[in-house]
Amino acid sequence: MRRLSLLILMFSSLLAFHSRAADAPDKNAAKADKPAVKQEVKSDKKELKEETVITTNRVTVGGRELKYAATAGTIVLKEEEGKPRASFFYVAYRLLESNTGTRPVTFSFNGGPGSSSVWLHLGILGPRRAKLTDEGFLPPPPYQVINNEFSLLDKSDLVFIDPVSTGFSRAAAADEAKNFHGLEEDAESVAEFIRLYVSRNNRWSSPKFLIGESYGTTRAAKLSGLLQERFGMYLNGIMLVSVVLDFQTISFVPGNDLPYVLFLPTYTSTAWYHKKLKGNLQASLLDAMNESEKFATGEYLLALNKGAALPDAERKHIVQKLSELTGLSEDFVDRADLRIHAGNFFKELLRGERKTVGRFDSRLTARDRDSVGDVPETDPSYHSVLGPYTAAFNDYVRRELKYESDLPYEMLTGKVQPWNYGDYKNKFVNVAETLRQGMNINPHLKVFVANGIYDLATPYFGTKYTFEHLGLPDDLRKNIELQFYPAGHMMYTQEESLKKLRNDLARFIDGTLQK
Repeated sequence: MRRLSLLILMFSSLLAFHSRAADAPDKNAAKADKPAVKQEVKSDKKELKEETVITTNRVTVGGRELKYAATAGTIVLKEEEGKPRASFFYVAYRLLESNTGTRPVTFSFNGGPGSSSVWLHLGILGPRRAKLTDEGFLPPPPYQVINNEFSLLDKSDLVFIDPVSTGFSRAAAADEAKNFHGLEEDAESVAEFIRLYVSRNNRWSSPKFLIGESYGTTRAAKLSGLLQERFGMYLNGIMLVSVVLDFQTISFVPGNDLPYVLFLPTYTSTAWYHKKLKGNLQASLLDAMNESEKFATGEYLLALNKGAALPDAERKHIVQKLSELTGLSEDFVDRADLRIHAGNFFKELLRGERKTVGRFDSRLTARDRDSVGDVPETDPSYHSVLGPYTAAFNDYVRRELKYESDLPYEMLTGKVQPWNYGDYKNKFVNVAETLRQGMNINPHLKVFVANGIYDLATPYFGTKYTFEHLGLPDDLRKNIELQFYPAGHMMYTQEESLKKLRNDLARFIDGTLQK
């Protein structure tokens, strides 16, 4: 129970995942061009040191062979007087025989809080990816790392950042880690890492992009303002995957009816996938979702707003309609007082089959010990990726990147809790306003948004709501593009969505750079 509660508190990309990789993944897999070159610089604090290992390799993307340099290493953040604060682990890919002064560079991170950058790294962006089934489900072990023909390396150099306490990144002392575990603290440390990387690698004249997943979208929005204000670093584009900018849209707490409205269309798509809808609703997913969206922001929202003043006849109609759109019984909807919590939906939809559906990807199911509880024992969509990605990265970082460490690589850790939300302690976190201000200051900043329609962690309708209430003028609203995919939180685990997302991201970068 405690484990599941921790997962439900974490946003990300949230998410997680590998095993033993083959020495030669496929015919296009890596062939080292030369031995690894190891560079080491000791910091002025014994327990922290900067270390980089550089290798060169190849990847085939879109039928084109790309030769690149991969750097796996650490950058030590210091106070101005030189005292080490933390060691940031990162992996960077640079396309060889390209002009680093003008070539785009993209900084990538996942969410949690408490997640490493492994999911976007080995899921879609990097030159290698962890292999799942075509639908994104768990394959039998041992697991594989394969050539990633969908990598974004042909469009941009890539830098994957592990925030403090995730991956191999660590604070100078264990009792100082809490100084990085917060909304402001995290954003400031990642911004400082980006400044150092850009300065040391002569990338100030390069087009710059951020891509974040889950809580990583929260971080990216914060960085959009912080990088501008603190360092005068203006971005070309931000790519947001499985978005949460306004936490009111996902917080099921008394007095906040908004999540019940915004989760409803994903309940509908989930029920459709598991064949729990009836009649015309089951005949067409698109029609069912459109009807659910219309009902959610119309009759349903008004009914919830009336509270106990809702007339009996109207309440009965709302109960019936919610039952039709969710696949749940009218009795359950009535007992839930018209408010279906996501945690209860996971368990209730397939209760008759003694199954629960996944939070990060509601297409996946698991069997609990019994079918009488209110909270699932586990999240099948988390465990479908945890094993493959964990094994994949731990093998890949040593075998191919030649980086070795005896530290455990923290894929998704609870050690960052409690997370400090600072000024938001007694109110909902909302960094959408930071993004709005950043776009007003830099009207050339473009934003790409991706959500899965089976994501019950950061539902797609909540993302639509957030951007429809951003308060931007029409000339800046055109800088925002929203796309939706027939998969879950990590939509790139499903091959159909992986292909579409890759093409959408490539097109976005190209379009952003057009003058």
